Amino acid sequence: MKVASIATAAVLAALAPVALAAPSPLQPLPIHVRDGDVDDAQAQYNNLTAAIQQQVLQSLNSTEAKLRKRGQTPSCTARNIVFRREYGSLSQADRLAYVNAVKCLQNLPARTPANVSSGARSRFDDFVVTHIQQTLTIHYTGNFMPWHRWFVYTYEKALRDECGYTGYQPYWDWPRYASAPQNSPIFNGDPYSLGGNGEYIPHDGPVITPPAGVGGDPIQLPAGVGGGYVTTGPFANMTVNLGPVGGLVGTAAGPDGGLGYNPRGLKRDVGPAMNTRYANYTTVLNLLMKPNITEYRLLSEGVPYTVEIGPHGGIHYTISGDPGGDLFTSPGDPAFWVHHGMMDRMWTYWQAIDPAKRQTDLNAGTYGHVTWANDPPSALTQLTDVIDMGYAGPSTTIGEVMSTTSGPFCYFYL
Repeated sequence: MKVASIATAAVLAALAPVALAAPSPLQPLPIHVRDGDVDDAQAQYNNLTAAIQQQVLQSLNSTEAKLRKRGQTPSCTARNIVFRREYGSLSQADRLAYVNAVKCLQNLPARTPANVSSGARSRFDDFVVTHIQQTLTIHYTGNFMPWHRWFVYTYEKALRDECGYTGYQPYWDWPRYASAPQNSPIFNGDPYSLGGNGEYIPHDGPVITPPAGVGGDPIQLPAGVGGGYVTTGPFANMTVNLGPVGGLVGTAAGPDGGLGYNPRGLKRDVGPAMNTRYANYTTVLNLLMKPNITEYRLLSEGVPYTVEIGPHGGIHYTISGDPGGDLFTSPGDPAFWVHHGMMDRMWTYWQAIDPAKRQTDLNAGTYGHVTWANDPPSALTQLTDVIDMGYAGPSTTIGEVMSTTSGPFCYFYL
């Protein structure tokens, strides 16, 4: 990954007005947020993220200087790091390039054999199959965040290597559009969006239910302002091939447990209720303030079997519809990828506050095991555990992906 040095200079210049005293490399970033002051959560969040960005670049410079003194060449520096950006901040040309790359992936042949999934018809579907097959071992588990980090990176790499995309995976800045996500650059239905909302049909909100074999009661969620088929924007004519699998009351599973061929139109139910409830500026600020991985994940992913589903679930059900509202097949909606870009961004920023501790810690209480919320009781996830991408792409280990500025990575977020 490369980016012109002028881009890094521009980032540093933009950060100058909010610069904090630079901590030593790989030391915890001091955070000072006034208790109970929610009115300026947006300003505090913006200042904190800018300070984190600055620290990361300074740490890269410091690490590079030390390595060069030893005659070593660093793989990731402040000069070659690339930045993933907020979707709406991209130019129209860049958004269109991303959209066209996604459509390209949907038109390339699948690599998944028919005896694994008879419904996979495209490279895009390869990613959906992988998620379907592993859903119950990659959520509320110790590998959840590293697995999805590698999943998003593998998708980004497919867009670049197989479809000629020259940019990087954008993210959905949840609180920025919380009051009307359906009108955001992601869902407004213009040629540069990821397609519009579903057509409005009167309906109740979804009732989510735990997958088979997992305990818990159904939870009624509020409705969005769509509910029908997507009829505007680049993905208006998109065909969903796989699923559904499970997680919604009243929705029957597709053929072969969701892995069979089940062609249908894309549906969405985007609206503000879930976004403002679960992913506002106070939420994201509080996420960055969490002192340990257990508390971070209990806010990020919520408390199982309760209405507190956190921003992870809250934004999945902000998209909602079909396949976005299905726990297993949600990567079949192109908006999944910008949502999980933001999931990775928040974790990346949280890790950067104290990288020495947070880039090695997976022991997140009940979320630190290899089974869903440690049910049934199981071993703790280890850094040496394998992240399996199936036919979507190559596998790796958790330890390899714990930092976005080392190993196979050299990226950060603006």
